[in-house]
Amino acid sequence: MCIDAFREIWVVDFEFRAAPGERPDPVCLVAYEVNSGREIRLWEDELKTGPCPYPTGPDSLVVAYYASAEMGCHLALDWPLPANVLDLYAEFRVETNGKTLPVSNGLLGALEYYGHSGISALEKDTMRDLILRGGAYSKAERQAILDYCASDVTATSQLLGSMQGFIFEHPRLGQALLRGRYTKTVAHIEFAGVPVDGALLARLRQNWSSLQDRLIARVDDQYHVYDGRTFKQARFAAYLQTHGIAWPTLASGRLALDDDTFSEQCKSHPELRPLKDLRQALGQLRLSELAVGQDNRNRAMMSMFRARTGRNQPSNSKFVFGLSAWLRGLIRPAPGHGLAYVDWSQQEFGIAAALSGDEKMKAAYLSGDPYLAFAKQAGAVPPDATKATHGPQREQFKACVLAVQYGMQEESLARRIQQPPVFARELLRMHRRTYARFWAWSDGVLDHALTQRKLWTVFGWMLHVDDRPNGRSLRNFPMQANGAEMLRLACCLAIEAGIKVVAPVHDAVLIEAPLDQLEADTERMQALMRQASAQLLDGFELRSDAKLIRAPERFCDERGTVMWETVRDLLRELDGKTAQ
Repeated sequence: MCIDAFREIWVVDFEFRAAPGERPDPVCLVAYEVNSGREIRLWEDELKTGPCPYPTGPDSLVVAYYASAEMGCHLALDWPLPANVLDLYAEFRVETNGKTLPVSNGLLGALEYYGHSGISALEKDTMRDLILRGGAYSKAERQAILDYCASDVTATSQLLGSMQGFIFEHPRLGQALLRGRYTKTVAHIEFAGVPVDGALLARLRQNWSSLQDRLIARVDDQYHVYDGRTFKQARFAAYLQTHGIAWPTLASGRLALDDDTFSEQCKSHPELRPLKDLRQALGQLRLSELAVGQDNRNRAMMSMFRARTGRNQPSNSKFVFGLSAWLRGLIRPAPGHGLAYVDWSQQEFGIAAALSGDEKMKAAYLSGDPYLAFAKQAGAVPPDATKATHGPQREQFKACVLAVQYGMQEESLARRIQQPPVFARELLRMHRRTYARFWAWSDGVLDHALTQRKLWTVFGWMLHVDDRPNGRSLRNFPMQANGAEMLRLACCLAIEAGIKVVAPVHDAVLIEAPLDQLEADTERMQALMRQASAQLLDGFELRSDAKLIRAPERFCDERGTVMWETVRDLLRELDGKTAQ
């Protein structure tokens, strides 16, 4: 496909209001047709009473900057979504991902990057405040808002002129349209929102301060590391020494107390998880920021393409899946409905096997248990070994596989499996011997990144390598970034098939359906996830697992079960009622 395939090219921009957790409420639209120079300006009353003023068929192209916002306005107005969308934000990310930018990834930053000038950030903020104010606007205010909207259309048109030389080349245009296709999917997901228990959320918010004090008293009883609400490192160090737990330290010699370190240590020492959850709970003062609308749906901007790998990066405080694992218990389908959490099984292992062409890795994945298969292939367990007969060995080889995926060294792996470093070193050597083809490919990825200064996915998501390369991240990029591509494609296929996707979560999707069609939609979702993996991996299909939640059940993350039950017990004590 090339630019000549489009009879009309429309650059569009909406201004809209959206209270936290609510759907967009369009205020105005400005649209500009590139070939003819025709401009359309519509105010709120005209938008809400008329049809879409520009064509949305297969011979037209709609261009926007961060197009999911425009697509959300289409949904709010009950307009058809365009067949073809080009999102210049996504394409700007492809061109600059990994580079140090002079300003930002926003429209003003992109303008400056290509040598164009735009309105000042201060003026932009002033106009946004006016739009969000709502109420009746004077004639002058309406004109000012329309002119501001038109200035964004002009800026986006200038960007299109600067970027079209490489965007409209083959195969880039097809890849760009695939990313534009995802903006329509994101609009559907954000428009739907995740169902939450609004009544319980209100009780948590109302009692949060008292809950924190009671949580410390309840949970810290087995650790004794808090003084009031203050975590005492010296007490924690004494606890670790008493219980013989090795803990990573910083260059300063102090204990590493970040969330990632705690999460990693909890895998080896699950008895520490309540303490980890407590620390996170005390930091959840942002619970008030969870964006929940009046219909008890959590709606947050997915921040598509924001991560270096191309993954979504929604706000941790506004998106329910960004909160602590135990707070996912707030997710609850409405009466008569259910949810399904469908995630790929060992996605990164499968991607690595397919992309590297390592037949032993492929066989291990296809066995259904790649960890036990690895142990068998390495000769560490007999061919007839099972999870029941050789569970501890399987766990060690599982830890080794995950260590490779995360770029862990032997010291970290040794802590994870609670074995001497020499044992962990031998496990890592077994991985290199068993999957020699994978490691040759991985070495080639790193060499290419360091010499050519760029890496890309099957569908063209690009990483530009700077002068401070991280070898671990570069080796992992093909698995993580192609995993992001796979998720985007699966979400597109699902939405287009009529499945209600309410959240993408790393390597999983959360779908919603009436109870009488939940199982059928889950099976269709799993089929589409296999299809997406096959399209990306040249026919190699990845499996998925599904967990169904039927009303009145709640979403349950096993990692947060203890904390969830503790909080609910304390909440009962505080309000004297039985939590539903």
